[in-house]
Amino acid sequence: MTMIEHLTKDSFKRKVFDYQNSRMYRFEGVRPVVIDFYTNWCVPCKTIAPILEELQREYEGKVDIYKVDSDMEKELVKAFNVRSIPTLMFVPVEGQPQVGCGAVSKGELKHFFNQVFHI
Repeated sequence: MTMIEHLTKDSFKRKVFDYQNSRMYRFEGVRPVVIDFYTNWCVPCKTIAPILEELQREYEGKVDIYKVDSDMEKELVKAFNVRSIPTLMFVPVEGQPQVGCGAVSKGELKHFFNQVFHI
């Protein structure tokens, strides 16, 4: 079983978007990405964590799911204007990322996957 990878500023720039060196958005990955901006003390974050783990298994090879600790990666939080947690960023291979806030159900997340990623 693969664990969800935690991104740092540097790994975010390699795997998602090099926001410091590019004015135009350009996705760096090969598959759609969901990024969970969370904190360890956030109850709604703890609620969606197991759901994201389930989805990672279900969509393995189709979607990459990453986590960003908002307390540790303040530069990423600021760069992407994260104002509440959890914040989920849905990053398609082509097109612009979309952002959702708050704990959502597995069904709602699957709906977002279909709407944003067309899978």
